[in-house]
Amino acid sequence: MIQLGLRFHDSKEVPFPERAKLVKEQGFSCVHIALSKTAGLPAKREMLTPGYADWIRHRFDEAGLDVAVLGCYLNLAHPDRMVVRDTQKTYEAHLRFAAKAGIGMVGTETGAPNETYSYDKEACHSEEALRIFINNLKPVVKYAEKCGTILAIEPVYRHIVWNPRRARIVLDAIDSPNLQIIFDPVNLLHPDNLDHKDEVLAEAMDLLAPEIAMIHLKDYTYKDGKMESMGCGLGEMDYDDIIRFALTKKPYIQATLEDTRPESAKQCRKYIEDIEARIEKEIK
Repeated sequence: MIQLGLRFHDSKEVPFPERAKLVKEQGFSCVHIALSKTAGLPAKREMLTPGYADWIRHRFDEAGLDVAVLGCYLNLAHPDRMVVRDTQKTYEAHLRFAAKAGIGMVGTETGAPNETYSYDKEACHSEEALRIFINNLKPVVKYAEKCGTILAIEPVYRHIVWNPRRARIVLDAIDSPNLQIIFDPVNLLHPDNLDHKDEVLAEAMDLLAPEIAMIHLKDYTYKDGKMESMGCGLGEMDYDDIIRFALTKKPYIQATLEDTRPESAKQCRKYIEDIEARIEKEIK
């Protein structure tokens, strides 16, 4: 079984408690929430108090939803040391908040070695960028250990940790059970590697299996040299191997849908559930 959820800011924008109930009514069991992307929710670091964490926890409990991930997508490879330290403090606040709110993990991506968090293949994929990211990530993971919280990084082709091998290097360098992986198959793909996409995803499931703590599910199309992401079942992604991996290696893992629309979320959920049901029959 896979516990399917929804990225909260993809849901219908209504007052918060009602919004959570609508997500549950659409058949989801958990959410991925980024406070800064959810209208009406405080998101500034100094606002992340224990009382606010309790309030969030109670509202999701009332809706019957778990919070799988608290998103905090900031750049730990920024060239300004003062900015990096401020960013680390923001991660620390999110880790404290997640621990108090009963949230499964704090999720993040892996940045770019520039001020604009923009893709520069030579710079992002360099060994120096990886060294900087690891050095700046270490104290955040240490803080996660103090909080008893998981920090999960998401490899993305356009960022510093751009393939499964780089992710493995980060995991081994930091060597902490509190550092885990969010596996987003589509984010590992790019026009540069689509001709061997099956090998890329197989390598991720092989190298990162022990630390994969959550899955993101979306789809994509490829046209005129560009990829566009969208909800599951609306593009070209083949999810059979991903679902088989989840069912056999990660039972009951939480997996949240991304890039859905309020009107398409149930359709995208059913698409994944149909694959899950078919593969469950195959593996019995």
